Amino acid sequence: MQSDKREIDRAVCAVICRRDGLRAREIAKELGLDHETVNRVLYGSPLMKELCWQDRDYRWHGLVKQERPHRGLEEFAGYYGTAAEFCALSESAWMDRLTEGCGNIGRSLSDSRGLLHSFRDCREQLLRLFEDLASMLGERCLSWEIACELRLKRARRVRLYADVLVITEDKVFSLEFKMKDTIDPEEVRQAARYCPYLEILFGPAYEVIPVLVLTRAHELFTFVPIDGEDRLLPVCAGDMLFNVFDEYLGFLQS
Repeated sequence: MQSDKREIDRAVCAVICRRDGLRAREIAKELGLDHETVNRVLYGSPLMKELCWQDRDYRWHGLVKQERPHRGLEEFAGYYGTAAEFCALSESAWMDRLTEGCGNIGRSLSDSRGLLHSFRDCREQLLRLFEDLASMLGERCLSWEIACELRLKRARRVRLYADVLVITEDKVFSLEFKMKDTIDPEEVRQAARYCPYLEILFGPAYEVIPVLVLTRAHELFTFVPIDGEDRLLPVCAGDMLFNVFDEYLGFLQS
């Protein structure tokens, strides 16, 4: 039942983002749903308060476009840009962009627990990933999008905190980075927790793939069960992140 509700939420958000400026009855007609069901989503789904808004003419609009480039995503992220733009930035320039962006979205950057060091570690892992990807895929991967420190937190019942999103042509890799070398079941659950919300954010054209990345591990690549679900979640060392992408994109086999 919860899965059905999520699919309806995802479909409603996708219609709004695809055909900006629809009224509730038009959304219902587009999806073949009854008006009451659509209204329950529009006024009752917590994520709608984050991703959609209604104008004075009762028409609904999406804040993040569900196509590349994902215009509006920058309003919810500490950093957003293409992989090419990310790779071209020096560490100091990227940290300045990230710091400014986090300030804009209300993300505290207290370094009491080594947060800034973890950001730099994350950057190094991403640079290595795209160096590997570019050697196999060429410039194609440099048009992919990167969003760091994604925050959706105004709705009372939704807290979406994603470390890094790498957005390809049809997949969203949600990367949860931990500066550790052992698998913690709670961190597996954390990596998977926001997948349903990201599926709504990006729409049915995208597959969302949550990944736990342990940057102090070496040559680790495995799949672990997610509590209460049939799915398995990929867990890898930073030096094996390239292999996770190949697992879902299959470029080494082509």
